[in-house]
Amino acid sequence: MKIKQWLLLSYFIVMVLPLAVAYLLFAWIQTYNNEQKVDEYFTATIQLQNIIAVLDDPSLYKPGVERPQIDKLVSSELFIALYNPEGLVLYSSDPTRASLQFALTKEELYKDLYSLEQGYRSFTYKQPVLNGNDLIGFYEVQLARDEWVAGVSDRTWIMFGIFSGIFFVIFLTIAFLVNKKINKRLRQLMEHMTAFAKQEKVKRFPTGKDEIGELTAHFYEMQEQVEGTRNLLAKEQREKEYMIATISHDLKTPLTSISAYAESLFSEPELTAEERKEYRYVIVDKANYMKQMIDDLLMYTLLQSPSYEMELIKVDGSEFFEMLVSDYEPLCKKKNISLHVQASVGGDYLVNPKQLMRVCDNLMSNAIQHTKENGNIWLSVISQSSLRMRPEWLFPFVQKDINWNKEPSVYLIVQNDGASIPADKVQHVFNPLFQVDQARSKTDARGTGLGLSISKQIIEKHRGEVQLYSQEEIGTCVICRIPKVEKEGERLDREKNY
Repeated sequence: MKIKQWLLLSYFIVMVLPLAVAYLLFAWIQTYNNEQKVDEYFTATIQLQNIIAVLDDPSLYKPGVERPQIDKLVSSELFIALYNPEGLVLYSSDPTRASLQFALTKEELYKDLYSLEQGYRSFTYKQPVLNGNDLIGFYEVQLARDEWVAGVSDRTWIMFGIFSGIFFVIFLTIAFLVNKKINKRLRQLMEHMTAFAKQEKVKRFPTGKDEIGELTAHFYEMQEQVEGTRNLLAKEQREKEYMIATISHDLKTPLTSISAYAESLFSEPELTAEERKEYRYVIVDKANYMKQMIDDLLMYTLLQSPSYEMELIKVDGSEFFEMLVSDYEPLCKKKNISLHVQASVGGDYLVNPKQLMRVCDNLMSNAIQHTKENGNIWLSVISQSSLRMRPEWLFPFVQKDINWNKEPSVYLIVQNDGASIPADKVQHVFNPLFQVDQARSKTDARGTGLGLSISKQIIEKHRGEVQLYSQEEIGTCVICRIPKVEKEGERLDREKNY
């Protein structure tokens, strides 16, 4: 039940239940009054007959006479007053109620004659006294209802006690439920928030389906998100520290070589011209290697920035992508590798030419590095409209898994036979600084280990995706898909939906 509904129900109970109890107790007193009314009326009537027999004496209504018979009748429970025909008091058993200077008006004097009126504290009876046909006076008798009043008083106190007890029980019950349903849970939630702020572990409690439960569930969701972000930031921090340490170490090796060969050029005059040429070549080669490492690191850092927006320009697809896959033949010939190139793209596209060239260079560099002599590399760029001419040279396991039925796109495919990537390492190849062969010597390494990670991020900046397929004893295939966007407005719309 929602807290709003629960509070309304509690308010209804607190308001209505005491009223219901009060009504029942009032009905109880009223029933008692009705039961006693008849008995009291007959008792008062019998008692009144004896009093009337005394008060009907005309001699009692003369001024200044003694009235001993009346004095014998009066008591704390019986009040008697005698009036002359004009309403002046001739006799009063209780001067505090009616003194001798007191007088009734004609209307009051003749009101309710011969009627036994039942009041809260007494019965009242009033009657005229006649002497023949002459009116000589009136008498008024009041019979106290002390027993009834005492009974009502007792029941009133009982009613008050029961009402107070029930109200107190309701109050304690509502207070207990409010504490259990609201205060305790809010206090627990605040304690969990405080503990979470201090990065302490806390045991979760059931959330429930009311507003506090929803608030608690949202807090737990937020906690999971924040903890996930903390873990991600910690992981990224560790990766950055590891990257800095690794690249610092990798930079130290060529820097040491540069320093050693440069010092030899200055300190060893007996070096031959051929040796000096070789030393200079090593220095330039190591400097280029360091430049590549620094360039990769800067590019990786730039791509990691959320605020970085890659600038895309409009290019002719046929011209640009044919240029993109050209000029790799000389590199392959050095290793006696057969290169098979295919380009079939039409239309205009929004791309970043420099960064796509970097992607193609990184993929081809990896392919050449991991292809043995006399091996084969396939380099292809095809568009969605050319898929009717799907590459038949794709490995069967690639053709089986790839899904071509997506939005119009351009596919950059680099496939090489030979060494494969173990299945358990395929998902890690795009991680920064990851090496499939950890034992590979730095002599063979010609990069920072950031190439594939940079390539993946560049493709994703183009709103595309990268897939890598590899199978033992067959080879490896990398497919980069870039959605076809021909207008700037389309690019902006896709960025919003990305």
